[in-house]
Amino acid sequence: MAALIEPHIPALRRFAWALLRDRTAADDLVQDCLERAISSWHFRRHEADAKAWLFAILHNLFRMGRRSASRRGHALPLDEQGDEGLQVADPTADQAAEHRLIWRDTLIALEALPEDQRVVLLLVGVEDFSYDAAAQLTGVPVGTVMSRLSRGRERLRRLIAGDSTVDLARPPLRRVK
Repeated sequence: MAALIEPHIPALRRFAWALLRDRTAADDLVQDCLERAISSWHFRRHEADAKAWLFAILHNLFRMGRRSASRRGHALPLDEQGDEGLQVADPTADQAAEHRLIWRDTLIALEALPEDQRVVLLLVGVEDFSYDAAAQLTGVPVGTVMSRLSRGRERLRRLIAGDSTVDLARPPLRRVK
């Protein structure tokens, strides 16, 4: 059992962090996922892919957590560092700083995507799941995965480019005849 689960823990952590953008909450989510996987190991279909099964558990726990958090309301964490956490940048690290800013802007744009598009984009683009596997994990048809991926990539591209016409409140609708 451990030999089937252990190799997937880094990918689970990466996926959880991308969903939550909080290291502590992501680690808690992965811990809950692993606990559920181990306790439900006897329910797993042996012919099924262990990675897909683990990601499905993590995604379902994430969705359940979102639903319960929306009922409880939003809590803001206290900033423990204050002003002493600020550091002076090294002037020789301009290129590294630029890469960090690009990375930060990409993560902000990714977080601005609707959850359904962000999840599919992370599963297919980052975790290298097939469209079929992503469809099974999210519980939607393959065509829906493909359209969410396409819309998510286009919206992400426009957000990163600084397109001010991107409406974050709702996706653009097209007229289909």
